[in-house]
Amino acid sequence: MHIFDAHLDLALNGVDWNRDLSLTVDAIRQQETALHMQNEKGRCTNTVSLPECQQGQIRTCLATLLARQEPEINHSFGWISPPVCYAIAHAHLAYYRALIQAGHLRMLTSKGDLRQHLAEIESGSSTPLGFVLTMEGADPLLHPETLDEFYECGLRAIGLTHYGDNRYGGGTESELGLAAGAKELLQRIENLGMTLDLTHLSDRSFWEALDLFSGRVHASHQNSRRIASWQRQFSDQQYLEVIRRDGVVGIAMDIIMLQEGYIRGKSPRLATLETVVDNIDIVCQLAGDAHHVGIGSDLDGGYGCEQTPRDLDRISDLQVLTDLLRKRGYSDQDMRGIMHGNWFRFFEEVLPA
Repeated sequence: MHIFDAHLDLALNGVDWNRDLSLTVDAIRQQETALHMQNEKGRCTNTVSLPECQQGQIRTCLATLLARQEPEINHSFGWISPPVCYAIAHAHLAYYRALIQAGHLRMLTSKGDLRQHLAEIESGSSTPLGFVLTMEGADPLLHPETLDEFYECGLRAIGLTHYGDNRYGGGTESELGLAAGAKELLQRIENLGMTLDLTHLSDRSFWEALDLFSGRVHASHQNSRRIASWQRQFSDQQYLEVIRRDGVVGIAMDIIMLQEGYIRGKSPRLATLETVVDNIDIVCQLAGDAHHVGIGSDLDGGYGCEQTPRDLDRISDLQVLTDLLRKRGYSDQDMRGIMHGNWFRFFEEVLPA
């Protein structure tokens, strides 16, 4: 069954991590042997490549522009100033354009694009990986008006924050609310008809954003606090608000969001893909149906299979979810919705004509 994955950091891997995603997963792992021997996190454990997506029937995704501003240069993730974040986001955009020219990717910016892409998939045609462009954290926006520039480049979804706080508000592991510039930015997002990704907002910023924003919302990769009870996950009340506003929630494969008390590099991996289905069940129980949940794997989002459910070695293993869902009593229609249909329906409503 084909999959719509609502969160893949393809450009982060291609540009920042210097990976050739046209290679197989095994070939990339082989290339990174020296880095792995230097104990660089996530090297030799990658799970995503374009051939692996094809093998796993990942036919559509949200692909990110991700350039987080960091106040200090003390690790390899993040950039020191807004102009550099802006430049890196454009580098990510250029990377996607190069893959489009090579025939590997197809950008989906309108309802017509989305419908044509889905029709070709369902006809059995071979298609490039279709993607809707999203921005994870608004750090590349020099000011709210910069959003218009990225919209003209194809951006159709955006989240305000990532880890920590930024110029627009509080994110994961922050208790801050929205910053002064967020109100104008949220208004621009709404005026452009884009969808707001609520992932990575602090609890306070989450509720403040929904008070100010009347447009469409989703959560691209956002697991349940019932399963891993720290702030990165959503409470039932937050899930219910996304459901009430007819949004969709993507369930992520990062074990820090699937295993209570997991500590990177120390805890044994106990969670499995069954735990992922547990999380899917939570959203379905809250909604009373299977219409508001999908996949948002976040695979290779700065980590590799050392930090995934223990039975997930590469992205093609997501296909196991169909058997697990069937064993839980999900109908074929429900499974199609979870694996791809709910995201297709959502973006057919959100994207411009």
